Amino acid sequence: MVAQSNPGVPIVFTRLRMANLVIVSRYCFATTRSDQRAVNGHCRFFSPYFVRKIATLAILVAAAFAAPDVQPRLAAAQDSRPNIVFIIADDLGWADVEFHGGNVPTPNLARLLEEGVELKQHYVAPVCSPTRTAFMTGRYWSRFGVTTPTNSLALPPDTFTVARALRSAGYDTCLTGKWHLGSKPEWGPNHFGFDHSYGSLAGGVTPWSHFYKRGPFSDTWHRNETLITEEGHVTDLLAQEAIQWIDRRRGDKPFFLYVPFTAVHLPLREPGSWLARVPPEITGDVPRQYAAAILHLDDAVGRVVGAVEKAGKSDNTLIVFTSDNGGSTAENNDTKYPDDHCPNGRLPGNNKPLRGQKGNLYEGGTRVPTIARWTTRIEAGTSCDTPVHIADWMPTFCGLAGVAVDAAGVKWDGADIWPVITGTGTLPPRSLYSAGTGFRSRALRYGDWKLIVFGKAGGSASKVELYNIAQDPGEKDDVSAAYPEKVAELQEELATQMALDKGTSQK
Repeated sequence: MVAQSNPGVPIVFTRLRMANLVIVSRYCFATTRSDQRAVNGHCRFFSPYFVRKIATLAILVAAAFAAPDVQPRLAAAQDSRPNIVFIIADDLGWADVEFHGGNVPTPNLARLLEEGVELKQHYVAPVCSPTRTAFMTGRYWSRFGVTTPTNSLALPPDTFTVARALRSAGYDTCLTGKWHLGSKPEWGPNHFGFDHSYGSLAGGVTPWSHFYKRGPFSDTWHRNETLITEEGHVTDLLAQEAIQWIDRRRGDKPFFLYVPFTAVHLPLREPGSWLARVPPEITGDVPRQYAAAILHLDDAVGRVVGAVEKAGKSDNTLIVFTSDNGGSTAENNDTKYPDDHCPNGRLPGNNKPLRGQKGNLYEGGTRVPTIARWTTRIEAGTSCDTPVHIADWMPTFCGLAGVAVDAAGVKWDGADIWPVITGTGTLPPRSLYSAGTGFRSRALRYGDWKLIVFGKAGGSASKVELYNIAQDPGEKDDVSAAYPEKVAELQEELATQMALDKGTSQK
């Protein structure tokens, strides 16, 4: 969480990391690569340019503490706040990507990985709306009673969202993609901090006609909460909207672009041009459609990243790619959707070697491929093994943007994970809590240990499992019987977290 010693003093000046001078590097974006390495390595030899930067920072620090009424949007030096692009795939499994052994090339994701850091233990919810709830609020989804995909209003209207926080700090904000936190226009993204929004108000849609499941929310395709009808494949349309929004931007005002693609969510029917690129060894109609969807998604990611680079914003833009949950093996041509001529057959979502899939709390349902790239701030080709959570991104983004936040007031469950992303620090010990669908299961990760409890909340547990994830990432060996004291310890922490679900103020 972001701690603030003086509510009137900008966080960028109060959260000094004494061990590694991260605060200096947060201000000095314009320094050379060698200067940045000098900061991270605590080198005593700095260029004259870098020394001037430190001197300037010292003056600003003194001014900040002398002026306690500074507004949140002035909490960071104007040139130190990054643009933020957050891209989230839908139902993309751990091993659906090439860098985890996937069977189709994902060259654009591979490039992000080569130029950034892989977060190897990044946790999300087992299904979509809960993940989006945690990302938007920095809080566990269960604090809002959201544990399943929902078309109802997921968040109270006055919720302090990541989009509202960044907009308060002077950011332009845009969402192009799947919302699924309230499927009526009056519950849409523009009501929760986004200046511009486009895509599906509800969940996944038919690929060419853009309808959600049959029922009151089937008509869901919109721009700025006005329902529209368009032609084209959903992946192309979402990428195109994001690119055009970037291209239309003028000036140096920072921006937050959230791109929640619907790929590779069912129902799938890909353009022939992408099917033609699928390796011939992949056989079967739906497996080939699925592979084409991954290829198509990877290309769309590359196009969005390319637009950032074309705009000359790459050096000061943090780009994050992740998935909302593990891969799925559901029926592709789900008859709950209006017919869009999609082939029949089960999806081949691949989460190996992890156990489980979308919908459950095993690693395969909640641990997803995740990359962060910021070419001037994150060391290329690195990895982070610290367990992190989708709820961590809001505190992290607010810290980078200099948003002055009362951590106790916002009740964040997430933490600022910038130190572990950059390798400049560690996080204090903490648990990561997950409520399963319908509160029928709960999981707690603490250190190397993971506890899973089955049974409806409020009732007795029908089953308890314990795994050492460091030794057994595939969750093959339940060691609960061998470590009863560890089970009891984690159950106590789990009860503490569950109590917060019941007692939340929903704000």
